[in-house]
Amino acid sequence: MHALTVDLHLIAQQAAQDIDRLESASRFVAFLEDVGIEESSRRGLLTLRSPAGETEHIRTEQQETDRGRDLIERARGLRGRWVLVFRYNEKASATRSVRMLAHLMDLGDGAIAVNLAKKILLDDADGAVPRAQAAWAEAGLPDSGAVSVEQLQQARAGLRGE
Repeated sequence: MHALTVDLHLIAQQAAQDIDRLESASRFVAFLEDVGIEESSRRGLLTLRSPAGETEHIRTEQQETDRGRDLIERARGLRGRWVLVFRYNEKASATRSVRMLAHLMDLGDGAIAVNLAKKILLDDADGAVPRAQAAWAEAGLPDSGAVSVEQLQQARAGLRGE
């Protein structure tokens, strides 16, 4: 019984760390073009394309770890799809950080639930609710249902003044 209690405690600690990482992660929408393995580090290397057409590379943990292997397999299954990317920065050295993948969510046909889209826009506005609301309204987005990736990107561009 004692061993099981210790195992459960360690699992709960890992889950709490994963939740903290997700809560603090940056979120953005991208098209997942490719998934490979970086030879030097044995990390998964994802090639993402933003709706604006910019390319970004993001890494997973090493493929030998459970989390790394799981994220690589998840990413391979989502290749060629629009995804919501949860990204955090990990210090690689005193002067350099690496963009790391915390989680991927399949957006299916490119539709995003309104509540999630509002959260992304609020994150883009650095928590400034009036700015996010104004950009949402200016883009003419609905109060419920779903919005397309393109509609969300239009609201994000409005927020940036583009």
